[in-house]
Amino acid sequence: MRSIVRWLGLGLVALICAAGAGAAYLFLKFPIIEPAAAASIEPSADKLARGAYLAEHVAVCVDCHSERDFTRFSGPTKPGTVGRGGERFGHDLGLPGELYATNITPYALGSWSDGEIARAITSGVTPDGRALFPLMNYPGYAKLCRSDLEALVTYVRALAPIANDTPKSSLDFPLNMIVRTLPKPARLSDTCPDTADTKAHGKYLVTVASCADCHTPRNGPDPIPELALSGGNAMPLATGGTVVTKNITPDASGIGSWSREAFIARFAAYRDPANLPKVERNGFNTAMPWSMYAGMSDADLGAIYDYLRTVPKVKSANPSVATR
Repeated sequence: MRSIVRWLGLGLVALICAAGAGAAYLFLKFPIIEPAAAASIEPSADKLARGAYLAEHVAVCVDCHSERDFTRFSGPTKPGTVGRGGERFGHDLGLPGELYATNITPYALGSWSDGEIARAITSGVTPDGRALFPLMNYPGYAKLCRSDLEALVTYVRALAPIANDTPKSSLDFPLNMIVRTLPKPARLSDTCPDTADTKAHGKYLVTVASCADCHTPRNGPDPIPELALSGGNAMPLATGGTVVTKNITPDASGIGSWSREAFIARFAAYRDPANLPKVERNGFNTAMPWSMYAGMSDADLGAIYDYLRTVPKVKSANPSVATR
């Protein structure tokens, strides 16, 4: 009996040692990423304007990294808070931890080089080697063309500094270990998609806008490829209730009956602040940042529509309805 207990004890010690060695390996070996680029990005008015367009209306960086007014429909950004961070994403919203959007103004990133900001956007690694959780869609941002990435860095650099020290994020075990293996070096294209090729340009915009993140069903953390963009994800809202994402494939249960003009108009309607009504406490709201995407040009919205018409049709398993 004593020998059995002894061997069990030795086995437990071996397992603990192996787990410790594995954890040490992950922390010492990962993330496997290249050094940040050393070159500085030369700012210009054109880069700043393009960066503002991308950050505020396409990649919608301001969606998470600003304070939003959820007393109004779709939670538009509160003036004077752009980039301050602090929005919380926790267990109550289905996240595997307690995550906080970081401050991306020069108050927090002033010591970062241009290359370090670019690497964080496209590879999800901070200057001190911390791997970011891909709630920030760095796998999608890795598809940015080089000039658009430079425009985003220019925009971040130009933000007004806002003194706001955001809480430290924490992930549940074992994801806090696994997340270190996720970052990969980005291979940026030196040319952006030709806007005349609306389908290719639309695919680029859908990728950068992270449409699939909400509109593709998942098996645990992994998107289900054959159900891409078919909606049906139940998303708890911080303001209460749940919204189910819409099928945006060209199936009849999705946007199959929508015309190009109707698709553009659906977004353009929210360019008018009057169409962002007040929401009573615990009243219905949405996770879709309509007021931000509404700032896209008609040409870009039309390109997104053209691309979505080319994706495989998938019949919705769930209606796009809101429940409480």
